[in-house]
Amino acid sequence: MPGWVQQGYDEYAKRLPRECELVLKEIAAGKRSKNSDISRIVRDEGERMLAAIPVGAHVVTLDLPGKRWTTPELAHAMQGWRESGQAVALLVGGPEGLADSVRSLARESWSLSALTFPHPLVRIVVAEQLYRAWSILNNHPYHR
Repeated sequence: MPGWVQQGYDEYAKRLPRECELVLKEIAAGKRSKNSDISRIVRDEGERMLAAIPVGAHVVTLDLPGKRWTTPELAHAMQGWRESGQAVALLVGGPEGLADSVRSLARESWSLSALTFPHPLVRIVVAEQLYRAWSILNNHPYHR
């Protein structure tokens, strides 16, 4: 990832308190070529994603058909996640999306937009929106 991506992500991740710590786990995308078996690549990516999810985590996929939350709705979801006491795993798929095995494990699905964003930008937007949701829940002035 370019330096600006890491810098943007880090800026919001460091603002969150320890109880809302963001831990980024990157799953390498499978090699793609003109003759690649895309369905196999997506399945393999899905298996690696499933292996990286903490045991007992509340799984949320970031997926185009997911629910489009407003920031206050995200804050409400975040409050529920915090109250559950479980780790939360936010999963973003590769270029062809998420494997069916990953989608079936999800308890919720969140769509950032009807637009398609590059993965580096998604990383920053998600970190910023989580910080903004946290700021709403904690009456912090950032959201204003």
